[in-house]
Amino acid sequence: MATIEGVPILLITANVGSIFEEPDVMLKIWTKEFLSTISRLDSKFIALHCQEVGGKNYEQSMRHVEDFVRLLMSSEELRLFDKTRVFLDEDYSSAEHFTALGNFYFIHESLKDVLLWDFKECAFAPVCGKEIHSGNIEAVTTKEKAKFPQDFFPECKWSRKGYLRTRWSISGTVFDLINIHLFHDASNFIAMETFPSVYSKTRRRALEHTLDRFHSDKYPKAPYFLFGDFNFRTDTAGVIKKLTEDTQEKKLSNKGNISKLQFHNKENDLILSLGKKEFSYYEHQNVFVDNSGQWLREYDKELEDFKGRLFEFPINFIPSYPFQEDVNEATNYMQTRVPAWCDRVLLSPTAKMLVQNISSSNAVEYGIIGRTTCMGDHKPVYLRVNLASEADRAMAFHETEKNVNSELKSIKILNNNNEKSVTTLTRYVHVKHADSTVKIFKETTV
Repeated sequence: MATIEGVPILLITANVGSIFEEPDVMLKIWTKEFLSTISRLDSKFIALHCQEVGGKNYEQSMRHVEDFVRLLMSSEELRLFDKTRVFLDEDYSSAEHFTALGNFYFIHESLKDVLLWDFKECAFAPVCGKEIHSGNIEAVTTKEKAKFPQDFFPECKWSRKGYLRTRWSISGTVFDLINIHLFHDASNFIAMETFPSVYSKTRRRALEHTLDRFHSDKYPKAPYFLFGDFNFRTDTAGVIKKLTEDTQEKKLSNKGNISKLQFHNKENDLILSLGKKEFSYYEHQNVFVDNSGQWLREYDKELEDFKGRLFEFPINFIPSYPFQEDVNEATNYMQTRVPAWCDRVLLSPTAKMLVQNISSSNAVEYGIIGRTTCMGDHKPVYLRVNLASEADRAMAFHETEKNVNSELKSIKILNNNNEKSVTTLTRYVHVKHADSTVKIFKETTV
């Protein structure tokens, strides 16, 4: 069977918190690099998942988010994307709900059969025009949002970690897009005690909780793309051991507590200085960049616990965090943490089967944005793939139906037309048109 050209989609995750610290400079730099990248990658469906919208000092800087949205919405690069959906969780006064997540979706005018799921009605609605949901978005039913329960990290202040999910149908192909933000490492000393560290275990527990929730909720099951700031870190103790071979360790104390570890070679040259929020190697700006830091991949282990549940394309780019937030040092890492691939784009096994020509190096592109441009402390990470055509999906289903539980679901679509008997068969859904009213939820519009 001949391969039919699929729909090119672009999935991007970006922790944007630091760009709001100096918005007059950073917003324009960030959007210019972002828009240049999406022009080069030439996709018809763009999903941008942001974390830390408004920055760490969100009480003061949340007002700059509107400027950020305006820069994107008015750009020449997105002129032909006539359908837009934006979800911005900005209500920081609601501690029990606030996640600071932002999901942006841009759909090209050439895509006509695009639907968005209503989680209250359990039905799809046609996507037309441009809508922005901002501020308090709890009542918006075309998204599902959850903040992680406080008992996941009782030793910490209740933070803004959680997820924001949407469900889409593009030309009959149904899938979920999930923005997620997991917990960070607070101290290098604690992170180096063991692997997995207590931080790694907390991230694993939260991610397991999220995947289990998707598996057991009331909604029909769908393939999903999960992309955000996972805060995955490398095995800190293993990296330190690798970098400090043939050195002597020296402990510096402050009021009886260890405040710093220093490692010196035989000539007494300082090789590594380690503090609670310090990780300074003598060749810091080279060792993690040369050959895209591939030696460090051996210590990137947190995703191993989800083998079989989550898939990731090979990483051939440098660690995405933590970069200097200085426009003059865009390529340099901060000397605070072991550089790590915190920002990822992951796929469920069924989502992997939606990717056309998955084994072709030219069909899939996985990388970072702004390699030489200051994008804040996180470099955005993107995945560009083609969604397989209906013919390819049918063939894939035929070949794997004995191994994959793909029970067809009957899902209604909300539209303005009379009921029709038209059906669209895909691997996952049996779509029927029903006579219902389009429901639009909108708080502010830019």
